[in-house]
Amino acid sequence: MARKKPNITREDMLTREGRRRAWRGLVFADHGFLRYIYSNIHQVSDNMWRSFQPAPLHLKRFKQKGVKTVINLRGQSNTGFYRLEEESCERLGMALVNLKLHSRDIPKREQIHAARNLFQSIEYPAVMHCKSGADRAGMGAVLYLFLHERRPLAEAREQLSLRYGHMKQGKTGVLDYYWDKAEEAGATTPEDFLAWVDSDDYDPAALKAGFMGQWWANILTDKILRRE
Repeated sequence: MARKKPNITREDMLTREGRRRAWRGLVFADHGFLRYIYSNIHQVSDNMWRSFQPAPLHLKRFKQKGVKTVINLRGQSNTGFYRLEEESCERLGMALVNLKLHSRDIPKREQIHAARNLFQSIEYPAVMHCKSGADRAGMGAVLYLFLHERRPLAEAREQLSLRYGHMKQGKTGVLDYYWDKAEEAGATTPEDFLAWVDSDDYDPAALKAGFMGQWWANILTDKILRRE
């Protein structure tokens, strides 16, 4: 059974017990101890990195690499891992921005436009992260390379790969299915893709209904690896 992530406020971080709870949340409830054993940090391009949930030590290392912006793809929350990240970014002088993506869902058009606008407005170099660095970080990297750097979609889609821990056979494969459907709709350029997203034919619920993950991969990603 997964550990419950404790609720931590900014005020809690001013107390010794609050900070202890935050660290317990990061290390145990969020499986942060595994990130000191296995690193899933990769450079996407000259201006972008992708990562698992960074601890303060990881953020310090990103700062040393010149990173100026941290993109949190998990969304803002009252969790220990978020409070420690928020505190570390403030101390290091790095901007922390929140863009919530999902690993098992079709993105809404508002999320696509939010990602595009964010990539156009932040200061680089930057790092984007989710929990494990596999699925949402992969989706964010595809969007970044395709929409912002205007890389070919086939090249951008390589960010959704087993190399990074992404499994297209499970429920997280809905992300690969999404890009298959985008290509079928003729989304060969960012403009074509955004036109499809803004069209009346764009129906996230209907798209998701057409995908089915394989049972064994669902067990691996949901029950064993406990992906978000």
